[in-house]
Amino acid sequence: MNKPLPEITIKAIFLGIILSMILAGANAYLGLFAGMTVSASIPAAVISMGVLRLFKNHSILENNIVQTSASAGESLAAGVIFTIPALILMNVWPSFGFDQYWIITGIAATGGLVGVLFTIPLRRALILEEKLQFPEGVATAEVLRTGEGEAGKAGVLLMVYASLAGAVLKLGAEFFKLWSGVASTAVRVKSTFFSFQFNLSPALISVGYIVGLNISLLVFGGGVLGRWVFLPILAPGFLDQIPTDVMAGGAQDAVNWLHNNKIKYIGVGSMIVGGLWALINLRSSVTRGIKSGLEAVRKTRRGETSDIPREERDTPLTWVGIALLVSLIPILAIYMTVVHSIVLSAFMAVIMLLAGFLFSAVAAYMAGLVGSSNNPISGVTIATVLSTSLLLFVLYRAGVNVGPSAAIFIGAIVCSAAAIGGDNLQDLKTGHIVGATPWKQQVMQAVGVLSGSVVMMPVLYMLHQRYGIGTDAHLAVELQGHALEAPQASLMANIARGVFEQNLPWDLIGIGAAVAILIIALDKTLEARGSEFRTPILAVAVGIYLPFHLSVPIFVGGMIAYLTSGTISHDEKKMNQSGLLLASGLITGEALLGILLAVPMMLNEFYGWSIPTEMAVFDDPGPWIGVILVGLASYWLYAAAKTYQKKRE
Repeated sequence: MNKPLPEITIKAIFLGIILSMILAGANAYLGLFAGMTVSASIPAAVISMGVLRLFKNHSILENNIVQTSASAGESLAAGVIFTIPALILMNVWPSFGFDQYWIITGIAATGGLVGVLFTIPLRRALILEEKLQFPEGVATAEVLRTGEGEAGKAGVLLMVYASLAGAVLKLGAEFFKLWSGVASTAVRVKSTFFSFQFNLSPALISVGYIVGLNISLLVFGGGVLGRWVFLPILAPGFLDQIPTDVMAGGAQDAVNWLHNNKIKYIGVGSMIVGGLWALINLRSSVTRGIKSGLEAVRKTRRGETSDIPREERDTPLTWVGIALLVSLIPILAIYMTVVHSIVLSAFMAVIMLLAGFLFSAVAAYMAGLVGSSNNPISGVTIATVLSTSLLLFVLYRAGVNVGPSAAIFIGAIVCSAAAIGGDNLQDLKTGHIVGATPWKQQVMQAVGVLSGSVVMMPVLYMLHQRYGIGTDAHLAVELQGHALEAPQASLMANIARGVFEQNLPWDLIGIGAAVAILIIALDKTLEARGSEFRTPILAVAVGIYLPFHLSVPIFVGGMIAYLTSGTISHDEKKMNQSGLLLASGLITGEALLGILLAVPMMLNEFYGWSIPTEMAVFDDPGPWIGVILVGLASYWLYAAAKTYQKKRE
């Protein structure tokens, strides 16, 4: 085990940086579009094996280093997109411009690096002493160890083909306008409305496949509650509030207005309770994890771990402490752009450090229990933004010049730290299994964070120019209302602004909170009975908050996962590699093409070029071509997963 093998090599660093940037951009698009992100550790490992196999000398530890760096960029995207777009929705920034480049890059980089640093003392505690499972880390290690089989050359080709298919479908819908991206119907019945919508996106179906039937069913169930229960019941009471021009647009426009302006707040109430519950429910486990981590620190200081083998050597804690102190400099500089006060900036930095350490530990522990993809990072961020907004509002009432944007800035760094915290421990679990050197992985985590952070602002800029984000309607109307929903960022904006303006619709939020309490009670009952099916509240809350057309394809993907695996819950040990790689390819292809379609708009704006941003074949395309093609993509996913499952049996 102590025989040195190549780990951090030039080719591994280069490939890790490139994949970190690509996957960060792809996950940013997916999160803004669907409100969910997925772990990219296994796809990154497969791509790494396929590329490094072209070289004469390569090792499993090199492949592990590459996926460590790449997955850091992917995780960082969640921390950024869940928070930063809120500044656009709150009109703090008019748009994403290059004036904000260093602020966004600084938030992503410092937040991610703080997450890496905070979780270094927790590695020994959670992986060696607590012996947490880290299911996605175990699955990634299995892929690395069996890299000459399905996850080798054939796996890379499958991802490439799937990526091309996802890109072609996105091109047909967005650029050539061969079909409408959403199949929908709506009717008005007396003073209420009923509707059905289906987003024709293979990426959303793939998300459902990856998270499994349990989670996808809960997201769909939340959508059903919002669209088929609460909206028809509450619509008559809000009918006179719907603008005249919206009513003139028809039943579907009225349904969309009711969801965006009323039903979403039920989801807000459920998310707030869900975020607080995530912290309460984990209090004893996190306390044990933190105590174990602090004990590991004390052992290191006493010199009791001086003779530890290479496979157990972490980054020296002295360096960790110095790096944390140095990180306060850019954090203070970032906060100064909001509050223009060194004292208040220092106060915000202290809040960030305390919340960052706590929530990085929470995220790390949760990744050990349920995996990185199911980690409730949004719940952690909700709790941060809400509590910070309330604290800052007290200062505001006392005469301190501070606003809701300050809460978003704190939440952005904490969210980035928490997202990286879970990913960091998951990758270190993989490294522990394959015999990697922890400090080298921690270095590559930092490399991945820095690589991903430099592309965040350009990606956000291009997506905002092409699609519009959330309810940022100055672009949404022009683009036929196909804006990226950015559900978490919209939620953060609503919470922070609502606390300061004291105009949150507490009646709707209360309904959501009551729903959350009932679902939590159901989940605890299922837990007591030992049921495989569980009802984590944040999944339902996301479903209520998301537009219904996003929930339906996620449910279809979950059904495909169930039909091909026979399991209700997402289980990385049973998740077959063909289906996982094909789904990841469809997501990556659609996401990257979605970003590339924004490039002509950027070139036109900055250089005065006249590159066409679309070449519409039909003025008013129907959905049926898309229905057929997405149906074929779904069958391809089903067939690939089913074939692989039969081979295993």
